[in-house]
Amino acid sequence: MVPKLRIAVVGGGIGGLAAALALTRKGHEVRVYEQAPELREAGVGMHLGPNGSRLLERWGLGERLRALGVRPAGMEVRDWSHGGTLVRQPMGEEWLAEFGAPYYTIHRADLHTMLAESLPSGTVRAGHRLERFTETGGGVRLEFADGSTAGADVLIGADGAHSVVRRTLAGPDTAVFSGQSAFRGVVARDQVPGLPGDTLLVWAGPDARMLVYPVRGGRFLTFVAVVPDPRWRLESWSAPGDLDELAARFDGWNTDVKSLVAAVRESRRWALYDREPLARWSAGAVTLLGDAAHPMLPHHGQGVSQAVEDAAVLAHCLDAPTGPDPSASVSAASAPAAAAASAPAARRAIAAALDAYEGVRRPHTTRVQLGSRGGGSQRLRPDEDGTESTGTMSSLVEDVSWIQRHDAEAGLPPLPPP
Repeated sequence: MVPKLRIAVVGGGIGGLAAALALTRKGHEVRVYEQAPELREAGVGMHLGPNGSRLLERWGLGERLRALGVRPAGMEVRDWSHGGTLVRQPMGEEWLAEFGAPYYTIHRADLHTMLAESLPSGTVRAGHRLERFTETGGGVRLEFADGSTAGADVLIGADGAHSVVRRTLAGPDTAVFSGQSAFRGVVARDQVPGLPGDTLLVWAGPDARMLVYPVRGGRFLTFVAVVPDPRWRLESWSAPGDLDELAARFDGWNTDVKSLVAAVRESRRWALYDREPLARWSAGAVTLLGDAAHPMLPHHGQGVSQAVEDAAVLAHCLDAPTGPDPSASVSAASAPAAAAASAPAARRAIAAALDAYEGVRRPHTTRVQLGSRGGGSQRLRPDEDGTESTGTMSSLVEDVSWIQRHDAEAGLPPLPPP
């Protein structure tokens, strides 16, 4: 019998909920501690690559993904000035055949709700802001801002780029500013009838880039407008974006882009930062996951998929014996001594499992994280003949095909025998 672990996940975002689901499926007792007073996800649309969707399908979420997400039929790069299509690449079934799993665009709130509803009742504890934690002989002790405490055998920091767990493990770090920011929002498609509801669109101009893709069955379009601006340095998902400035940035662009911008009623603006890759994620019974481990720029659309991959590998590595079976029969007199003797072995096994997780994931996510820094160019790349069309599609697709094709559960290290 594999002993079940008590696992605390700090952070109730998509990464934290994915970790909770993957670990719950292995039979562990999981609690998610979220600092917000209620569990909800802000934001707009997001990309879920085949590398992420293949894992969610294995977790039994395929039907709900098909109901809530959109599988774009194609990707088009269009000219920023006259609006004509430079190149179109089919997606849909072709990408399914190529990568072995679907590519989805989906609203963040929809995926977040899907994961939350898949967890056992009582898994998530809202209103718990972690202030500090300490490792003890019996595991990890968590202390929250409201004065409450909790204990666990394992602590997973999934609390984002400003992670308390990361800062405790690795010390303070310096955010790396890209020099860019992004306006983000959602527009009802009936407000921009000239734009399709089944296509991922990219316009790359001389000093900005506009990305548009469908969510919620194509009834809405998410837009992400990336602009260079060394002055805007607010690293916030919720800071309001000035609509007049957004319109000014795209003045002189083609009719479709200007119609889209004119239809925007609310926007958020997010300065684009990442962090240098960490040398270590784990110490003892504590580790990191998702943005807490590897905050990356959004240009590859991989933030969520990498967190889902982390969750799958972590669940695999922790699915191993951590010492003698606590349910095994022992005499009443010998029980305390047996428990004391097994505790160091259990702690060593947990630490080894987290080291194995980090050993698999950290090299991979470091490559994705650093590669995302090269994906933010506004300009089109020319082909050998001097044109810009195919080079652009190459930069969007071929450069990241190895990420899309990756199966995080393939070739994982075998578990130690019971």
